[in-house]
Amino acid sequence: MNSLGIDKTPAETRVVVAMSGGVDSSVTAALLHEQGYEVIGITLQLYDHGMALQKKGACCAGQDIYDARQVCDRLGVPHYVLDYESNFRQAVIDDFADSYLRGETPIPCVRCNQRVKFRDLLQTARDLGGDVLATGHYVQREIGSAGPELRRAVDPARDQSYFLFATTPDQLDYLRFPLGGMEKPAVRAHALRFGLEVADKPDSQDICFVPTGRYGEVVQKLRPGAVEPGEIVDLDGAVLGRHEGVIHYTIGQRKGLGIGGRVDSTDALYVVRIDPDRHRVVVGPKAALAKPGVLLGEVNWLGDALPADGLAVQVKLRSAMAPIPARVHAEEAGLRVIFETPEFGVSPGQACVFYAGERVLGGGWIQREAQILAA
Repeated sequence: MNSLGIDKTPAETRVVVAMSGGVDSSVTAALLHEQGYEVIGITLQLYDHGMALQKKGACCAGQDIYDARQVCDRLGVPHYVLDYESNFRQAVIDDFADSYLRGETPIPCVRCNQRVKFRDLLQTARDLGGDVLATGHYVQREIGSAGPELRRAVDPARDQSYFLFATTPDQLDYLRFPLGGMEKPAVRAHALRFGLEVADKPDSQDICFVPTGRYGEVVQKLRPGAVEPGEIVDLDGAVLGRHEGVIHYTIGQRKGLGIGGRVDSTDALYVVRIDPDRHRVVVGPKAALAKPGVLLGEVNWLGDALPADGLAVQVKLRSAMAPIPARVHAEEAGLRVIFETPEFGVSPGQACVFYAGERVLGGGWIQREAQILAA
């Protein structure tokens, strides 16, 4: 049994490595090559910034592909570039735009892992005769009593388990994450040791097809004519102002509401609800953001069967937050999650991910119509 859990020698084990052109996937390929595995690098051409933003010369995907190829050339391993633009457009970018129009706050990185990298790319890896598909994600895969389990990375600052909650048991059986037990400085040290030109390459911070961070502009370009102006109202329905489209607002937003100064109250107002059908943005005090729980759809469960009376878990509603205690119950349409204490700023379209200690138990998507639940 080799280090990847395959009953072959490393030389007999073909490892397909998903290479984004960044330092993490590059070091993944280099470490596996150093250990004697047969490594094949694959880079997906997912998008073109010039198309998405209608700017000439704005495609930095080309540089990433070049960097991945340079790493493979240095290692002396094959490298293939696959055109997945059409897949990515349909499965991720279109979903991103439509989600904003529904008044949600999407997470395209999860959809990319779920619908492109761990579905389409995984099948391609199998077609190439790969024994496993390795990625540079910071997450751990360990063998438990019932098979492979997904666990948080050793480095909490780099942990990406929130974005991988939709990984299925079958996918987890085939995937490997060599960097999950390492911290970022060690990864960069390996890149320097291998002499990789990407050793000092900055980590990507923004959504890949929205490098400016102005999501509304991208939605308007992708869905011209679909964005309609409307009213900004308080909890009682009184009109406080107007907006140029619900896509410019997210739950919990406080700044940039566009309602000017108010003489009747000094309390800060937050976006507490978005009503896309009526083109309304509803604002209210911070207390109105508190939610006792959520209903989840498209659930991916990685734990044991849920007890009839529910299960005590830790949950994350946003990638950067610390897990909070909650209880999860099975429902016909998904899962019901009740927080130990009300949580603020719960946004439909985001994910709720379950943890038991370091183990990831799965997660689901927060539904817009179920933001308020009785405990």
